[in-house]
Amino acid sequence: MKVITLHDGRDRSLLRRHPWVFESSIANGRADSGETVRVQARDGRFLAWAAYSPASMIRLRAWSFVEAERIDDAFFARRIARAIAARAALQIDSDGLRLIHGEADGLPGLVVDRYGDTLCAQITSAAAERWKGVIATELLEASGAARLYERSDASVRGLEGLPARTGWIAGDGDTQVTIREHGWRLNVDVATGHKTGFYLDQRDNRRSFKETVRQFGFKRVLNCFCYTGGFSIAALAGGATDVTSVDSSGSALALADAHVALNGFDPAHHRTLDADVNRTLREMVDRGERFDAIVLDPPKFAPSAAHAERAARAYKDINRLAFGLLRPGGALFTFSCSGGIGPELFHKIVAGAGIDAGIDAAILQRLQEPADHPGTLLFPEGQYLKGLALLVR
Repeated sequence: MKVITLHDGRDRSLLRRHPWVFESSIANGRADSGETVRVQARDGRFLAWAAYSPASMIRLRAWSFVEAERIDDAFFARRIARAIAARAALQIDSDGLRLIHGEADGLPGLVVDRYGDTLCAQITSAAAERWKGVIATELLEASGAARLYERSDASVRGLEGLPARTGWIAGDGDTQVTIREHGWRLNVDVATGHKTGFYLDQRDNRRSFKETVRQFGFKRVLNCFCYTGGFSIAALAGGATDVTSVDSSGSALALADAHVALNGFDPAHHRTLDADVNRTLREMVDRGERFDAIVLDPPKFAPSAAHAERAARAYKDINRLAFGLLRPGGALFTFSCSGGIGPELFHKIVAGAGIDAGIDAAILQRLQEPADHPGTLLFPEGQYLKGLALLVR
């Protein structure tokens, strides 16, 4: 077993059981990509078993902080079984859910989502890549799924020195799957959809939006950055009769229309706009349009804290415009998935947008990922989605 020694004082994160060690913390030692190493302090004290990544600034990702534990096939069987059992206990009202959430489940760089009988895995670390064969076997065994597709095409793989890979690991056939969510149905393509095929992290927030539309009797709804129309279906399910879905992807909008038909809603109650959201919001403000409820679910504006200032301006601008389009008593569901924007900063940004628009709003809910996308006390970076459900006064 190869040994990696840390500089004096650089063992604090591992002593707090945070799983990352950066390149600058390493005093000596090296290993092959994904190889398991013993990590120790300068005085030889054991700190962790970790996977080494020679190409990444995150040079080590910890597997275990227990010296007696061995990183072998049985280790992955235990971790995967534990993660899947935890999801089963949640009794999620959908057959689309996250089974493995990376570091939060003790499996750094591994995300696995379930869509019916199909699993879709995204491997973004040298750690998980090295053990891919074992991981695939244990996933299929523990989940009982029929198929496993790999979507390891995220740009972060390049930071690990890993090439993009996609395709069936086990099974084959059509990559489109229909899932059930809160009584409606949604089509997911694991080969071409965003992330692993769909935004499962908004599942509970879509339900909350449906209930808000129903509770307040909202009829006219605007869904911005709508992707395949999940929030639009939620609005229609809540009783909305005039829903506009805006996105710059024609193929995503075609799926949004297909979802309206799939769920038996009147197509006359839904329209799509293939357009830039910012420009569309400005044009709607100029025309004096008004909506009962608006959803803002933009892409990641700030991938890291270094981009936070520029992203804050973008978030403030779209929220200011949205406030200007809401009727008194209307609702805004607004989100950020940017890791560089924390919940407190996002609150301040949206509050600033409200001040500029001359609007105050009551907070109905603070929104985040569902329980199958867990954050943990020791790895808060696992929580990235933050949102506010607001009622304009």
